[in-house]
Amino acid sequence: MPVAPTTEPEPTAPATSAAPVAPARSLWRTILTPRWLGLLALALAIAAVMSVLGVWQLDVYHSKTAAKTAERTAAAPVSLQSLFSIDAGLPSKAVGRRITVTGTWAAASDQLYISHRPRNNQNGFWVVTPLLLDPTPGSSSTEAASSGATSSGAVMVVRGWVPTASEAAAKPPSGRVELTGTITASEAQDASGDATKGRILQSLRIPTIVHLVNYRVYDAFVVMSSATPAPTADAPAIVLAPSPPTDHAGLRNVAYAFQWWVFAAFTLWMYTRMLRDTHQTPTTT
Repeated sequence: MPVAPTTEPEPTAPATSAAPVAPARSLWRTILTPRWLGLLALALAIAAVMSVLGVWQLDVYHSKTAAKTAERTAAAPVSLQSLFSIDAGLPSKAVGRRITVTGTWAAASDQLYISHRPRNNQNGFWVVTPLLLDPTPGSSSTEAASSGATSSGAVMVVRGWVPTASEAAAKPPSGRVELTGTITASEAQDASGDATKGRILQSLRIPTIVHLVNYRVYDAFVVMSSATPAPTADAPAIVLAPSPPTDHAGLRNVAYAFQWWVFAAFTLWMYTRMLRDTHQTPTTT
């Protein structure tokens, strides 16, 4: 009986041994090594310096805006007409400027009162009277008649404060007056319904007042500080003009401040990125 030939198993190649991989160590063990502690201290120091430089640039911006605003409010008075015309809107850089105007007070029937105005812990009213401005040089009497009281229109003047709207002292004086005051803008509060409530308003707003007078008015108020002839002793008490908005001078410094803060954040991000890459890289033994 034939015997089947036997086959010997093929020799197998010897197994190659891979280099053992060391177990990953904890992130804290990586951070607490002298090398990474030193890099952490360096990154924190650099980020702190950059943050301080950003704050310094922001302080420079605030100093510039305060100086520019103070320069505007301390400037010598100029005529109202030299800043803007009655047909133009109020320029933001005119708010807070001291001005001089000359004219005649309008009739008491055109006078307005702004309610809820405290003074010395007492609630009261601001007295707002239109000042009919003198005609500008070169205007004719025909132009003056066509525009109502004056060819130069009128400006609303905050003459002062009274405790009640029925005060006899609130009545505007007669005759020509030259006054100095500070330009202020309309208040932001919505008073669109005030025009239907008579002459006691809740907000100082030109868009409301234009519906209550029959002549053109400037898009601004003047808070009176002095007048010639001087007001009588029982006249409305002079009030301080609202603080003007700050000038946005030095905006480049704001950009520099954010730039420094971005650099500070980037420094810390780079440290964490390098630390993570090092920690996740396996080490061989």
